[in-house]
Amino acid sequence: MPASKKPLNRRSQLITAGDSRSPNRAMLRAVGFGDKDFVKPIVGVANGHSTMNPCNAGIQPLVDRAMQALKQAGAMPQVFGVPTITDGIGMGTEAMKYSLVSREVIADCIETAVNGQAMDGVLVCGGCDKNMPGGMIAMLRMNIPGIYVYGGTIKPGRWKGVDLTIVSAFEAVGAFSAGKMSREDFVGIEKNACPSVGACGGMYTANTMSSSFEALGMSALGSSQMASPDPEKADSAEHSALLLVNAIKKNIKPRDIVTRKSIENAVSLIMATGGSTNAVLHYLAIAHAAEVKWTIDDFERVRRKVPVLCDLKPSGRYVAVDFHRAGGVPQVLKMLLAQGLLHGDCMTISGQTLAQALAKIPTRPRKDQDVIRQWDNPLYAQGHLAILKGNLSPEGCVAKITGLKSTTITGPARVFDSERDCMKAIMARKIHHGDVVVIRYEGPKGGPGMQEMLAPTGALIGQGLGETVGLITDGRFSGGTWGMVVGHVSPEAYVGGPIALVEEGDSITIDASTLSIRMNVSAKEIAARKKRWKQPKPRYTRGALAKFMNSVSSASRGAVTD
Repeated sequence: MPASKKPLNRRSQLITAGDSRSPNRAMLRAVGFGDKDFVKPIVGVANGHSTMNPCNAGIQPLVDRAMQALKQAGAMPQVFGVPTITDGIGMGTEAMKYSLVSREVIADCIETAVNGQAMDGVLVCGGCDKNMPGGMIAMLRMNIPGIYVYGGTIKPGRWKGVDLTIVSAFEAVGAFSAGKMSREDFVGIEKNACPSVGACGGMYTANTMSSSFEALGMSALGSSQMASPDPEKADSAEHSALLLVNAIKKNIKPRDIVTRKSIENAVSLIMATGGSTNAVLHYLAIAHAAEVKWTIDDFERVRRKVPVLCDLKPSGRYVAVDFHRAGGVPQVLKMLLAQGLLHGDCMTISGQTLAQALAKIPTRPRKDQDVIRQWDNPLYAQGHLAILKGNLSPEGCVAKITGLKSTTITGPARVFDSERDCMKAIMARKIHHGDVVVIRYEGPKGGPGMQEMLAPTGALIGQGLGETVGLITDGRFSGGTWGMVVGHVSPEAYVGGPIALVEEGDSITIDASTLSIRMNVSAKEIAARKKRWKQPKPRYTRGALAKFMNSVSSASRGAVTD
């Protein structure tokens, strides 16, 4: 970064511009500014703390530590609240429709607070799934120095010697309903699945996005997989604050860091760690905010060259704290760098290139662990997030293909126009081996909000149908989902996409080996059905969901709203 570039100091310049600005200074004196403080950079601290969910309930100590460090480093930190909702609590209810909407609300809130007060930098601290992409979208829109501080992962629960995550509870519903689990175990899992504060403990969406931000260069290296209650997590918040002050001094901005090459680094890390399908949606939106050319087909390009190196839940054995102890994100990044699969020249928030930041990390993982596999012994030779296309999804959709004995299924369609109707059928034991479940009108516009389908997928797995029943939807899946599932089907049903034309009993083929998804119906018949199709009335006509429905793009473009 050229030393001649001057910091923005937007607000400090404004409030020292002369006597005409004295009312500005007067108001800031009321919140603790003294005469010497008006020349200091004002740093916004976007605080995602919430007592409503474990993901965000441990954030306040991290914010307090960051605020203290910012002051000591010569900045004037100003904290403001950011809303959050948690998918695990809303899952399977109408409340879940607000999940993806909250990504946009978070981005808008941060942009409004920071730009509305002309702040010089921003530290965003969040914990649950949409906190990360929402905060990153905001930082890229504003393009002032910023850093992301993840609230940390939850520690694993424990029941009868088995590690638990929140997904264990969802899968227990299906197992109990199928008579495969005792009430004692059902209650025991529910009571012990979430033993501490922190976000869901596998390589689900929160840990996927937070770990990828290290690869992207927008979070402190090694910080993303720490447990929320552990002292090192607060230490990393302090370190992140100091990195941000340095970035403000050197005027290192998000768009200096987030480029096509750094997004490829992030996606490579996601593939290597077996991350969430939601990362596809979120990185399309992040690239859009950064004005970087990145399409759904780029994920498939990266998938083909990056192996899955980490044995992590949901389809693997280990959780985030195990990953962290084994070397975490820095170790995987160094392995990718050594194999020529990482752009080491990308800038990071530290002011170093990624290669420089990784210089002291060993090329090979430790041999006393098997969370991170040796390069010559990967879990899978290629990545796990496959982009499928065909007459059922011309714009593309996302399949998570690891952990399956077979990645191909052809079967009769079982069609449902909402997640709720599908869940009723699953719990009534009306779904059988070989079926292909279709859940539609749950897309960005149709839901609206593109809710996740962890309840039905978890129930199917609990009933022993995860390997033998396909499920496709224009909605999304939880990062905790695994099985023969395909989401983000685009165009969605509400706009007349082919998924709207599927009829009960139609033969459907999902074939990840050929990257295809199709209904085995003639083009002539599909055209006839299209002529008969009528768009349903919107489920919401006012409020946040209606606003989202009216502005949101296709999932194949990230479900963006601007």
